[in-house]
Amino acid sequence: RLGSERIAELLPPLIEAVRSTGKTVLWSCDPMHGNTRTTAEGIKTRQFEEILSELDQAFDLHAAHGSRLGGVHIELTGEDVTECVGGARRLDESDLKRAYRSQLDPRLNYEQALETALFIAGKMRQGNSAQAASS
Repeated sequence: RLGSERIAELLPPLIEAVRSTGKTVLWSCDPMHGNTRTTAEGIKTRQFEEILSELDQAFDLHAAHGSRLGGVHIELTGEDVTECVGGARRLDESDLKRAYRSQLDPRLNYEQALETALFIAGKMRQGNSAQAASS
């Protein structure tokens, strides 16, 4: 929930603070809530690229600090909604009116969810390759 613009500033001190306690924790990234925006028309949305950016940074920052990201919270649906902008279809704010169905928080649609899953799998594969190389 740190947001793509602030995660690089805020996460490293948190990792170090937890490390100094000697406790083992499960780190989870919620790239949805810290990247929520409201359009000029008052519609709550999220920018897909900001969601991926926060995820990317979370994986890299954990790796750089000898930690490991263990979970991800994503709000998604298998429906063809238009609640988050960006992604492969390059949805923009004008698309939000077409299929905005959320009563609470904007969700990734099925395409954006798949893109996110593939992105996470790629980052995990990179991390496992780097870990194996250092062993």
